[in-house]
Amino acid sequence: MKPYLIVKRVLDCFFACILLIITSPIMLIAALAIKISSKGPVLFHQKRPGKQANIFTVLKFRTMSLERDTEGYLLPDIERMTRVGAFLRKSSIDELPQLINVMKGDMSFIGPRPLLVEYLDYYSKEELRRHDVTPGISGWAQVNGRNAISWDEKFKLDLWYVDHISLFLDLKIVIKTLLNVIRKTNINSSEVVTMSSLSSLRKHNL
Repeated sequence: MKPYLIVKRVLDCFFACILLIITSPIMLIAALAIKISSKGPVLFHQKRPGKQANIFTVLKFRTMSLERDTEGYLLPDIERMTRVGAFLRKSSIDELPQLINVMKGDMSFIGPRPLLVEYLDYYSKEELRRHDVTPGISGWAQVNGRNAISWDEKFKLDLWYVDHISLFLDLKIVIKTLLNVIRKTNINSSEVVTMSSLSSLRKHNL
């Protein structure tokens, strides 16, 4: 293990604890707004692959309603996005529950974003290296295009991060992430709708 990875874990725990305390009023308000605006749980739980592709449960504030069509299927994402949910995504407040994931060691503040479990079957051997490090709340791909770039570009950025991980690079990503949130750059409509499915894309290309 690189010495920095030990330092990184200590820093993650320290700042996650501080931020959980500082942001607790914001999270309480967000939870109340979600509960009042739509039926369903406050938190969204989903299985994601973490370091070494070990599966964990990622936490987020729920941003979509649970509305279904007449046949019982969930409506498309764009139709289920609530006003509260759209604001939470644009402000990145929906990500705050992931501080708990950081405390547990499932995630880091900085690293490749944890994607869907179903995507594991569609990675190349090289792309699987993105799981050599702990996934993050923000990452090199997020501050260099987020969902506005292609999957191939996203994976190249993730792998570049894996190969160049350092304290300096993490600090750079933290600063760029904060600037993006303040300026609302790299937070586009695709964040409100969702990016195209990697599994569907690669099935089509087979």
